Amino acid sequence: MLTDLPLSELLGYAPDVAEPADFDEFWSGQLAAARAAARPPMFTAAAAGLRHADVFDVTFSGFGGDPVRGWLLVPRETASRGAVIVEYIGYGGGRGDPLDWLPWSCAGYVHLVMDTRGQGGAWRAADTPDPSDNGAPSTRGFLTRGIADPRTHYYTRLFTDAACAVDAVRHHPAAQGLPLVTTGGSQGGGLAIVAAHLADDVRAAMPDVPFLAHPRRAVEVTDRHPYEELAEYCRVNRDRVEAVFGTLSYIDVVNHAKRAQAPALFSVGLADDITPPSTVFAAFNHYAGPKDIAVYEFNGHEGGGTRHLRAQLDFLAAALG
Repeated sequence: MLTDLPLSELLGYAPDVAEPADFDEFWSGQLAAARAAARPPMFTAAAAGLRHADVFDVTFSGFGGDPVRGWLLVPRETASRGAVIVEYIGYGGGRGDPLDWLPWSCAGYVHLVMDTRGQGGAWRAADTPDPSDNGAPSTRGFLTRGIADPRTHYYTRLFTDAACAVDAVRHHPAAQGLPLVTTGGSQGGGLAIVAAHLADDVRAAMPDVPFLAHPRRAVEVTDRHPYEELAEYCRVNRDRVEAVFGTLSYIDVVNHAKRAQAPALFSVGLADDITPPSTVFAAFNHYAGPKDIAVYEFNGHEGGGTRHLRAQLDFLAAALG
């Protein structure tokens, strides 16, 4: 069943969202600090049992110089119009095994999968801790960790990691001279938009059912996890509601979408009650670059599946051409 506004209203849904006066200064400062603390990325050959690609175990510097892990798959036969695909992972998951990440390298694209700090306990394993967590009381999950201040919020660290992943992959010889594309689903879709804004010279973005857009709207229309974490925190901390959404205004993917210029292909499921369609369209309609959106009328958070992967391959052929 449809869970939000009708499509006729979603197509024009571009709400005003809170935007801090120092938004650009804040994020430029976070990136400058991370880059100042960065060490050269390490790419270590990994025995993954793949015939079509070489696999590297990656370690690069993220927020505060913290080490972040990843996988790099380098196809032995590249696409005619090659690119580097940097992929970010959905909420609760980690980088898992290289065998979990075959489609992009099978299609001939160099593929970096960024691990997600502190996550990986829900549905796919991870290898990256979160040493910069200040340990402040929070609800279960990650949305309210360090939420008293944008400088200590979990997603400030993760967003910075996402931009640093783009910096890191350019150091590998296989990535030299290739255009760079960001992608991911749900949390990973939000990170794909953020990296398209924060990282330098991203050629295209493919955010699927992106999370963390217009969170104020999200908590009003869904009680599903993980947005439920925000409502739970605010129920207990009644005096901190304004501060919570003040911090989230730095994270709100809508504000990052307003500044992203790369061509983008979004996707949305109109039956999605995890990332409500109105929040996805808020990011899409505010997105500053050329854009299109694939609408899956009867799908939920799973989006368009294999059909959408084919749409992405067609999008890449056009964007890279």
